[in-house]
Amino acid sequence: MKDMTIARLGSAAGVGVETVRYYQRRGLLAVPPSAGGIRRYGLEDLRRLRFIRRAQAAGFTLEEIAELLALDRTDDRARVRELAANRLAALNARIAELEASRAALDRLRSSCAAGRKGPCPILDAFDPA
Repeated sequence: MKDMTIARLGSAAGVGVETVRYYQRRGLLAVPPSAGGIRRYGLEDLRRLRFIRRAQAAGFTLEEIAELLALDRTDDRARVRELAANRLAALNARIAELEASRAALDRLRSSCAAGRKGPCPILDAFDPA
């Protein structure tokens, strides 16, 4: 049953109308035919939109999401696992970068607290001069 307008579809998925239209332009979401000048969306459209949003939250790019959506109609689990493994490796690398940044900032904060004279080591670390 297709009874949602684009605004209701977006609201149900937690996105704006322009986001829905953007996904349509990218080919991730179908543009339904217009009935009386209004396009109607159904539960399958909502399911797909929520899939896109959850995959984005997991860090997948729109290109990867398009591939995941296409793979949804196949039995190519190996490719899905490969995409997930690649995303996991990228997330692990980003986590390592963030942990290194946190450790460096914590060291700078400690140095700043220990010193009482001269420029703050935190500000010096960010000043390239």
